[in-house]
Amino acid sequence: MAGRELTLEHDNHPVAEELIAGRYRLLEPLGRGAMSSVWLAQDEELERRVAVKMLAPSADRARFEREARAAAALSHPNICALYDYGEADGRPYMVLEYLPHGSLEERLKDGPLPDAEALRLATEMAAGLAHAHERDLVHRDLKPANVLFDVEDRAKIADFGIARMGGSGTLTEAGTVLGTASYISPEQASGQPAGPASDVYSFGVILFRMLTGRLPFVSANAMELVRMHRDDTPPSVAEFRGDAPARLESLAAAALAKDPADRPADGAALMRELRRGGGGGDDATVMLAPGAFPASSGATRVLRPVPPTRQRRKREFWLVPLVLVLLGGGVALALVTTSGGGGTPTTNPLPSLGLPSVPTAGSTKPAATAPSTTAPTTTAPPTTARTTTHRVTTVPVTPTAPPTVLPTTTVAPPPTTTVAAPPTTTAPPPTATDTTPTTTAATTTGP
Repeated sequence: MAGRELTLEHDNHPVAEELIAGRYRLLEPLGRGAMSSVWLAQDEELERRVAVKMLAPSADRARFEREARAAAALSHPNICALYDYGEADGRPYMVLEYLPHGSLEERLKDGPLPDAEALRLATEMAAGLAHAHERDLVHRDLKPANVLFDVEDRAKIADFGIARMGGSGTLTEAGTVLGTASYISPEQASGQPAGPASDVYSFGVILFRMLTGRLPFVSANAMELVRMHRDDTPPSVAEFRGDAPARLESLAAAALAKDPADRPADGAALMRELRRGGGGGDDATVMLAPGAFPASSGATRVLRPVPPTRQRRKREFWLVPLVLVLLGGGVALALVTTSGGGGTPTTNPLPSLGLPSVPTAGSTKPAATAPSTTAPTTTAPPTTARTTTHRVTTVPVTPTAPPTVLPTTTVAPPPTTTVAAPPTTTAPPPTATDTTPTTTAATTTGP
């Protein structure tokens, strides 16, 4: 398809078509380098903005393909995503996630970052490294220019151009060491293979700069910088800033250790150190001050219910028996009140209870204890004329009542309410026990 001609200034190679692969419309250049150029483009099929990275004609094709394979092997919120890969007019291209909020290098030009932002970015970079290291991929060129930000201001690691995947051979690129001399690990400066701990060292340099606003080693000569990273002991964060957060300061010192064995082993180890610094181990809940992280940072805040204290549980445990005791006391008080001597007896018993009758005052026959399976039997004194249970008032019978046995009579509740029950009736509660004579007689007299 014919289209307007776009010129790449770094190699003067014209792009013959406005559309790449008939789908990606190039809009404007985002960056250029010796290896490639990056363009802002519109995906005409999915109607979204993307970044199209095109290989320069004289650049190393193997490195470009390696970067594409490395990016395709990763899928993480803190790693720049690869959407597509192909070739147009004999030139390889890859389509990447468009990250419009610039790079960390641009933010660090103004000096150190606020502590909360430094902590957030360190955590997001460590999470991206952990994902890559778990898949046996080492970035080998981690620096602020390769940490980009999406529309939600989330940090994403990009440019895996010199990444090492698994046991693959080393890809040599002239000028690579010089171009990243400020962040190179001691083992890379010595020509030794890079591993996950090499990315940890570069992470430490970035963290040092986020906290202090400067690099641990500074020199106008790139080769001198390489030597310093290889041989010299790095300064501490406290030498340039005494009020830096202790956990970030100690993490930067650990990551900048000369021996890889003395550093956190990989991105996952960095994550553990950051979480441990938050207090309480990997699963600890960190209490964040309001506004500590920007609303767009994507940070998850966890709220956990606070369990009741031991004292509260003990208080609730003793509440039930206390209520039962109070209820029992109320019942006893009611019994005492209704059974008090003198005055006119109360005549409103519970109609649903059948109670034994009370012996006459003149009876001389021995009393028989009512059978009971729930409480011991108590014999009332001989002078007792009436017994009240459950608000049932019995009226003493006249002394002249004949000792003959009368048939059991049930009287309607008001106004006279005493019911004579057979001896097989269930015994009353243990708080009051009635005595029952051998011969049962009851006479109910109105008030």
